[in-house]
Amino acid sequence: MSEWIEAPLSQLVVFQKGRKVDTSAFIGEGFAAYLGASGIEGRNDGYAATQFAVLAKPTDILMLWDGERSGLVGFGKLGVVASTVTKLTPKDQIDPQYLFFALSDRYSWIQHRRTGTGVPHVPKDLGRILNLRYPKGIAVQKKIATILSCIDTAIEKTEALIAKYQQIKAGLMHDLFTRGVLPNGQLRPPREQAPELYQVTAIGWVPREWEIVHMIELAEDKKGSTTIGPFGSDLLASDYQIEGVPIVFVRDIKESGFEWNSETYVSEKKAIQLNAHRIKAGDVLATKMGLPPCISCLYPKTMPNAVMTADIIRLSPDRNKVAANWLASAINQDRVKRQVAGITAGVTRLKVTLADFRGIKVAKPELWEQELISQRLEAVQTMIDTENARVALLCNQKLGLMQDLLTGKVPVKIDDVAIEATHG
Repeated sequence: MSEWIEAPLSQLVVFQKGRKVDTSAFIGEGFAAYLGASGIEGRNDGYAATQFAVLAKPTDILMLWDGERSGLVGFGKLGVVASTVTKLTPKDQIDPQYLFFALSDRYSWIQHRRTGTGVPHVPKDLGRILNLRYPKGIAVQKKIATILSCIDTAIEKTEALIAKYQQIKAGLMHDLFTRGVLPNGQLRPPREQAPELYQVTAIGWVPREWEIVHMIELAEDKKGSTTIGPFGSDLLASDYQIEGVPIVFVRDIKESGFEWNSETYVSEKKAIQLNAHRIKAGDVLATKMGLPPCISCLYPKTMPNAVMTADIIRLSPDRNKVAANWLASAINQDRVKRQVAGITAGVTRLKVTLADFRGIKVAKPELWEQELISQRLEAVQTMIDTENARVALLCNQKLGLMQDLLTGKVPVKIDDVAIEATHG
């Protein structure tokens, strides 16, 4: 088993803060990738002049020194170090990639020790106050880094697959809500190929069989079938409890589907008082405010009846006219988003009123076609959800491995075959 050493960061690296230099959105002679907050995460941060600049090579660790996310680290980057970033050049006794993972593991520790009254900063004496444990043997360090790097690669590949599926879904949304599907499940030919299949309407070209309706026409024919959450004074933070009837917040409503992250409740007595603002499985929810407002989802069967907060709109759909899952998707498509953008144009605080929402137009197919459209969209969303669950699992595995490997709790064996480091 390799011997472990603990040392302050100042003994393991040489610090060099970035400098202010000329920047550009375009690459040019004498310019290289600019490594600011986005650049150290692998995103495009533009370009910067290399003359008089602090330059990073792939074996350097880059730490965001100033800003809300100060303490964030990047590795494997080549370019110009931004003035808000510090370059940490590892000394011979520490493997660069191992050090990157060790510092990543201490991000929360650094965040809790930030200084500065305005813009937060990494503490100036970080090199003195931050002690890191590492195996004395470089080969062991490299093996640990390789194991963790493999997990990172798997996460990156899965995230790339999610991005691909999301692009597919966006394209499918456009096609399904402009062309629809035939009884055999195939998309109608585009209008350019079969203009006789389409009609021009107030919201654009749609299939001839579709009807333009207002949102209010799709709600149940009864009082309160479209409504908003209670006024602020009717539901206060002091009403919140750790058990009882769930409360649904704007943050729980996503285009990808309902995700109850709030875990906040009110008493049954309070819920009865707010009965007009109750929601049940099959209701369509939309946000009144946000960037942009009118994000929609279906309230699922897996949730009990709940109470919604002020900035939510609830529509109880008329099942003889509309499939609830189709309607939630229809609210999220481009034609509705353009109407919402028109409603909120010139307004500082983006919001839609209940009257605005009721007046939004959608192109409605027959129920059978709504169901086919929903099935196509749900199939893609299921693939996205599956890969998101895989990312979450990989991230948990990485967290466990970091806790085991970066502390020496689980040793690694260096030879041609065996690795003792297993987690689970």
